[in-house]
Amino acid sequence: MRVLRGSLIASVALLPGHVMAQGAGGGQAVTLEEISVVSNTPVAASRRVVATQTPSGLREVTILDGIDRNKLPQNTSVLTSGDVSRVGFPSTVRALDERVGSISVNNAQGNPFQPTITYRGFEASPLGGSPQGVAVYLNGARFNTSFGDTVQWDLIPDIAVDRIELEGSNPAFGLNALGGSLAVTLKNGFTYQGSEINVLGGSFGRGAVAFQHGQRIDNIGLYVAGTKLGEDGWRKHSPSRLNQIYADLGVQGEKSEFHFNVIGASNSLTGNGTAPVELLKADRSDVFTYPDQTKNDFLRFQLSGTYDVTPTITVQGNAYYGLFRQRTANGDAADVENCEVDERFVCSEGADDNQFFLRDRTGSPVRTDRLRTFNFGGINPTFADRFDEGGPYAFLNQTRTSTDNFGATVQTVIRETPFGLPNRFVLGGQYDGGRTRFGADNSIGGLTLDRGFSPPGIVVSSDDGIITPVSVHTSNDYGGIYFSNNTDLTDRLTLTLQGRFNMAKIVLRDQIGTALNGDHYYQRFNPGVGATYKVIPDYLVAYGGYTEANRAPTPAELSCADPLAPCSLTNFFVGDPPLKQVVARTVEAGVRGRIPQPDEYFGGILSWKAGFFSTRNDDDILFVPAPDTIGRAFFRNVGSTKRQGVEASLFYNAPRWNAFIDYAFVDATFESPVELAAPGNPFNSAGGDESGVVLVRPGNRLPGVAPHQLKVGVQYQVTPEWRVGALARFATGKFLVGDPTNQNKTTGDFAVVGLNTSYRVASNIELYGYIENAFNANYATFGTFSPVNEVPIVRVPNATSNRSLAPGAPVAAFGGLRILFEPPPAAPVVEPFPLVRKG
Repeated sequence: MRVLRGSLIASVALLPGHVMAQGAGGGQAVTLEEISVVSNTPVAASRRVVATQTPSGLREVTILDGIDRNKLPQNTSVLTSGDVSRVGFPSTVRALDERVGSISVNNAQGNPFQPTITYRGFEASPLGGSPQGVAVYLNGARFNTSFGDTVQWDLIPDIAVDRIELEGSNPAFGLNALGGSLAVTLKNGFTYQGSEINVLGGSFGRGAVAFQHGQRIDNIGLYVAGTKLGEDGWRKHSPSRLNQIYADLGVQGEKSEFHFNVIGASNSLTGNGTAPVELLKADRSDVFTYPDQTKNDFLRFQLSGTYDVTPTITVQGNAYYGLFRQRTANGDAADVENCEVDERFVCSEGADDNQFFLRDRTGSPVRTDRLRTFNFGGINPTFADRFDEGGPYAFLNQTRTSTDNFGATVQTVIRETPFGLPNRFVLGGQYDGGRTRFGADNSIGGLTLDRGFSPPGIVVSSDDGIITPVSVHTSNDYGGIYFSNNTDLTDRLTLTLQGRFNMAKIVLRDQIGTALNGDHYYQRFNPGVGATYKVIPDYLVAYGGYTEANRAPTPAELSCADPLAPCSLTNFFVGDPPLKQVVARTVEAGVRGRIPQPDEYFGGILSWKAGFFSTRNDDDILFVPAPDTIGRAFFRNVGSTKRQGVEASLFYNAPRWNAFIDYAFVDATFESPVELAAPGNPFNSAGGDESGVVLVRPGNRLPGVAPHQLKVGVQYQVTPEWRVGALARFATGKFLVGDPTNQNKTTGDFAVVGLNTSYRVASNIELYGYIENAFNANYATFGTFSPVNEVPIVRVPNATSNRSLAPGAPVAAFGGLRILFEPPPAAPVVEPFPLVRKG
């Protein structure tokens, strides 16, 4: 791994300077719209404003070091800061959910700041039990966490987002890019000048303030932004607090640009997940069990730069060091009762109804009189017989994750014309490392009348080893060497060749015993090939390609891969049988285009795209329930799965109004027969009992993926000061997690409409408002099964349905104020600021 960290990256990235530094024709700049340019490799495309001498005098131009999207054989989407702030207060997640047809949100956690984003059926989630299939980058550095590849969306400072690039599978982005990659670039003092204060208030006790300031002084750029948000949440026991800060200092030279930035966050999030349908019918704001709290603390320092070695050769890179601390506390009903052999003590219930003593840290059995329980039988006689042997009891599952992560990426971009053919060649090396200390334990207490955890808790372990404290140290070292080559074979035909060699080394060291110890190494070369053809230049482009990508099992997955020793859903880890790496093979093809001239009716420009994709995962890894143990699961390879579908979109942009429509069909299926435990599923082999299993057949749909989605939006400038808009999302239902054979009802189809407006009361003051779920639709974005027969629900004492849903928020209204301050006076500019693209 030392090679990965040092000389390998540097030597690989600089190699093209000696191999292809010939000719100069490929470096000619061309005018191009900013949203038509993407990075296409891990290092973010820098957007630089530089002074250039022209025959008419000195002028400033904006240079974007990327590649024309029309030359890429993948589907791409680009969102700008305007999309992020479309309704008034910025939100990256909302922009992705509203503007990209093939993205859907599974709100399994029940918190708006902890969504699971699904792209083409692949997940980018903050939850450790989700199989992560999207590579996410922030300012050109890997953002998936080291321990579980999770994506903590709450850490991204939304107001500072400059652009978001979403791309289909591309091997250059390394591990996790099975379904695609998502790259977020933040602002700096060269791309944003001025100041803004944004204040928000509204439903659910939400209040927020965000600010940003950008300033350029000669060749120095300064940018700082921050957000503070608090809300009570629309469901019971669901408050959240966000505190984010970001700062960037940049320096420009004649041939270079360098940035140092820091991002920090300290957030407290509470999301209480799904609730049984009968409880939701009585009160949609109620929760099944609580608390379910996550505290995230994050700090990252990053240095990035770009240097023009010659007019046609550019070296780019970044290095970062970050700290991530996460604490979780999750309250659940416990499958625990007074021991039959001695009712003075409490026992857990395992397979075949066997009982095992629970012991405290001293090894002594836990006595019932040490726990504070509640008399449910006195509230309702229905519960009297159910708990005549003691209880009900609850667990508080607590985890502590402390990660130091670090990494560096260096790449060289060469724009040449070998053999008279314009060519863009990128060769780079990347290293990402992490050192994690993870600890977890279970505390037992009583279950309150509203199904919360009653302190004080006693940390316990069980005699069968299923419940036990965990302490493990892990290290992960990921390295990659990648290239991307785009050759214009003709003025219409562009050929793309891509590839990356990935290496992953993962080490686990148990700090209590030896059960978790393990060393794992994975490696693979992933190729890619594709082409684009301008069927009608400037109007219609066809593209097609084939790529491969892989995902190595994470430390979290390797530590929880034993069906005989499953983990709780809050990621307790035991045993580490080896898992195979996931390999994805993707084929996609489509068309995209635009009418570049304004039409004669509204003076607008129409653009469109449509495509097909098909990705087959071999040795896919899923987090599957464990038999006989409620709330426990383990990671396993489940054979092959497939995600295929179509994407189509239209966008019309006129001087006074714009509109879009995005549609996606995603068919996500199992491709291998496999037997899976399905506790609580009424169609399992035990008629819904926790010991039941189901036999999955090829063609069964993957749970949690919406087959059809349609998104429509329009904005209209009523007057120069007043703007109105509407957004609508339509989605078909998803099969419940725990129902891989698709025998139960889905979460249900839904349509949600949002309205927004803004009014500029002065040149620098804007009032805005927006309504979410304007027609108060009752809908759900995620579903699973909950053990209602094990948990007393006072509101619905005779509940029988295990079906459990994550309800969508009801109608909500928000309003705010934006105050803009003019940037400091800049040096006079002779000519306008065009945008040019290098390469």
